[in-house]
Formats: sequence, C-alpha cells, structure tokens
Amino acid sequence: MPAITRRACISIFFVLAMVCSAALPAQTKPAPVPPALLNAKTVFVSNAGSDSGLFPHPFTGDESRGYSTFYQKLQNWGRYQLVDDPAKADMVIELQLNAPNGPADANKQKGASDPLPMFRLVVYDRATHYVLWALTESIDPAALQKTHDHNFDLALTKLLADLQAVVASAR
Repeated sequence: MPAITRRACISIFFVLAMVCSAALPAQTKPAPVPPALLNAKTVFVSNAGSDSGLFPHPFTGDESRGYSTFYQKLQNWGRYQLVDDPAKADMVIELQLNAPNGPADANKQKGASDPLPMFRLVVYDRATHYVLWALTESIDPAALQKTHDHNFDLALTKLLADLQAVVASAR
C-alpha cells in the first residue's frame, strides 16, 4: 500500500508542477531593435497629413498642427539632428493623424466602441525605405474644445515617449 501512495504523490507532484509551469508567463528574450534606428544621427520628419473633418473641430488649428508640434518636441529631445531634405537623412520619421471610421451608434453592451483619432508614427530607413518601427497613440475623447486640444498634445507627447523608450530599451 505505501508504494501506491508514493506513486500517487509523485503523480500529483508532476501534475501540479506542469500546471504551475504552464501558468507562469514564458520568459522570452526581447526582439532586437534595428541598428539603423539606433545608429541614425540625422532625421527627416515627413508630414503624412491628417484625415479630413478634424480641424477646426474637434481640434483647433489646421492639418499641420500635429506635424509642427511633434517636430518641435523631437527637436527639443536633441537625440537626432533634424534635416530639411530626406536625401541628407539617415532615417525618415513619418507622422500621420488618422480618424478611422467605426461603428456609429453601435451596441456598446456587445463590445463595439467608436474608434478614436490617432497618431501613427512610422520610422523608415532612408537608404532602403524599409519600415524600422511603427508606433500609434490614440487621442482620448473630450467634451470641451480645450480638453480636445490638451489630449491632442498629450498624445504627441506620449508618441515621443514611446519612441524614446524604444531607443532606450536597446542600449
């Protein structure tokens, strides 16, 4: 009888070990950041525009507001030298403001939600034209014009922070 108890204990131990190990998140090594993104010294910022219907409401200004604001934030960071000609750049950063279509008056109880305007930042290697990285930040909704504008600027700040985090994670 003790041999059966011992076998049962060993079996239970192995089952518990397998269940516990399956419940733990897998420890994966982070994928590498492309060296071209890390080694770039000069950057051309490309304005890929914005979808229609966003200016002057809900956001004040015009379609170049996001580009101008992000350009200034990137310049203040000081990590890259910004150039006015893509031929002089190691890397091209393209900024676009999207307003995706979505379910208007959809049943929110079933999980449908209205999409938010978002900034999409795509980083290209200038020499090869390959995408090195892409980032997206949604602009939170608001009721007041002032809050819409604040959320617009906040999304651009987050977008730059996302790019800074990618560069910092590889160092």
